Amino acid sequence: MNSYSSSKSKSRILLTILLGIGALTMVVPFGWMLSTSFDWNAILNLSFPPRLFPEIPSFKAYYMAFTMVSMLRYLLNSFIIAAGVIAVSLLSALSAGYALSKIRFKGYNVLLIIALSTMMVPFEVTMIPQFFLFNKLGLINNYLAFFLPAVTYVFGTFFIKQYMDTIPDSFRESAIIDGANELQIAFKIFVPLCGPLVFTLVVLVFIGSWNDFLWPLIVLTDPNLYTVQLGVSMFTYNQGLNNMPAVDMAVAIVSSIPVLLIYMFFQKYIVESISMSGLKQ
Repeated sequence: MNSYSSSKSKSRILLTILLGIGALTMVVPFGWMLSTSFDWNAILNLSFPPRLFPEIPSFKAYYMAFTMVSMLRYLLNSFIIAAGVIAVSLLSALSAGYALSKIRFKGYNVLLIIALSTMMVPFEVTMIPQFFLFNKLGLINNYLAFFLPAVTYVFGTFFIKQYMDTIPDSFRESAIIDGANELQIAFKIFVPLCGPLVFTLVVLVFIGSWNDFLWPLIVLTDPNLYTVQLGVSMFTYNQGLNNMPAVDMAVAIVSSIPVLLIYMFFQKYIVESISMSGLKQ
């Protein structure tokens, strides 16, 4: 028994060390990026070896980031797109997940398999047909080009279905007896029970939309509609900001703050949803 406990303790220590090393490999580069953004000595050249503390602390790089780049406009555009994509994705996932879980219509298993199989198709395969479709519809330089594809949020649908499968069908049967329709049952009874999952999907969809670069590059040609990722990349390429490392780092920090904040606020819901959902089974 003692040998078993000793072996288990050593395994935990080894696992802790490995996780600590993994955490450092992610945290240290971010810390270096943050330090460089405040280091006025790095306005023209990066220091080598990298410094974790700026020699001359200054906010000038951030001032230049907001004056040389239309950061506020790009941030607003990204927030508008992310909010729309989140709303459409969640509405679609909740509706389809409830239908596949609780409404046993003929062929629902086949429909679910077909939907899940689309997740194996890379976006690079479908982006060209999508572009031609939206171009024919006159939706280039239009945020609908982001909202319409979000209608088919298959991962979210499967995520919701797996969780709703664990909710007793008796809830739905009781509501039907009381005269409620399917929409009322879905959004007044089942959706409130999926709170942690909804917050998790909000985080995942927001991060995916905020960090998306390829699709905005394809469908947006008007600089006034650029997202933060596309706008910063285009401005850096055209204006030569890649010769100003401190400004580059400041822009990167500003663009990553919303993702960090939303993850910090909703982290506990992500852990809770994973521990409660059917994906754990």
